[in-house]
Amino acid sequence: MPTRCRSLWMALLSLALLVPGVAGAQGFRVVTLAEGLAHPWGMAFLPDGRMLVTERPGRLRLIENGRLLAEPVGGLPEIAAYGQGGLLDVVLHPAYRENGWIYLSYVAGGRDGVGTEVGRGRLQGRRLVDWQRLFRLLPKSGTGAHFGSRLVFDRAGDLYITLGDRGERRRAQDLGDDAGSVIRLHDDGRIPRDNPFVDLPGARGAIFSYGHRNAQGAALEPRSGRIWIHEHGPQGGDEINRLRSGANYGWPVVSHGTEYGSGIPVGEGSEKPGIEPPLYYWVPSIAPSGMAFYQGERFPQWRGDLFVGSLKFQLLVRLELEGDRVVAEERLLQGVLGRIRDVREGPDGYLYLLSDAIDGRLARLEPLP
Repeated sequence: MPTRCRSLWMALLSLALLVPGVAGAQGFRVVTLAEGLAHPWGMAFLPDGRMLVTERPGRLRLIENGRLLAEPVGGLPEIAAYGQGGLLDVVLHPAYRENGWIYLSYVAGGRDGVGTEVGRGRLQGRRLVDWQRLFRLLPKSGTGAHFGSRLVFDRAGDLYITLGDRGERRRAQDLGDDAGSVIRLHDDGRIPRDNPFVDLPGARGAIFSYGHRNAQGAALEPRSGRIWIHEHGPQGGDEINRLRSGANYGWPVVSHGTEYGSGIPVGEGSEKPGIEPPLYYWVPSIAPSGMAFYQGERFPQWRGDLFVGSLKFQLLVRLELEGDRVVAEERLLQGVLGRIRDVREGPDGYLYLLSDAIDGRLARLEPLP
């Protein structure tokens, strides 16, 4: 990391607040970097040492020289903060240093209701300029649930967008409907010609995979370069899946979960020919959100592990992997930060976490000296 960037990242530490009592046997401590964030949802690290954090009510915040700036970033599109939706994920273009593009996912209104949209702009001072809308989920609907909305780029520079079923489960099996799918686009919003359904009459050409309930975690697996996601199940049956072009991930035909209230199994069972099984699943549900493969030097014992935030149990899950298999699970920070919405590895090799609350915080895990 260049000297100037390293000094800016260290400025965050000098202004941070140590969370009391979180250290010792686990070999790390939790440092609070910013407080007073309104339901923060996603974060991104700018090359100059600043950070971007999204707030679900519709604000994009800047952390500069270790300080959360009072005024949000201007120039955002009109955002509908509705139900579980609002301003959601943020990610930088892989060639950000050359082109300056910042991508946002958010919920926007329309004639038939609301739905997830994705656009991009460039940060000029404290304002986004050159705004372009690249994608909008169709059809929109009036429900306030299951917007999905994680963004991740692959090694070829294509953008993947996770979309929930909008609480209308039948939509996840309809290739003529964006809901309940993962979308794949070129970085400028064009649909790749090799997408699996691009020539199928009646299908939405941007769909890469389908049968998803509500994926709120997505990450590029460093070893293979493939995209992994996790998604919320109903009552039980949260899943980790590895994306495959054209694959059906089963919702709501198969699930490891049960119906709320009655406890009756969802669908036809937990597996079926032609449907992609999960790599890993949780029963009971942990309500996963945010996901990162750790590759840094700060925690060499964690290198290659997968980290997942949990909303329901208010903890951080560490998964040890052997190839595509999860061989061990460890639960960290239970009840320390509250509902963990996002987890990312920073350019400095630390792990960064967002807690989902009206007074949410940005925190960092650091190894003990």
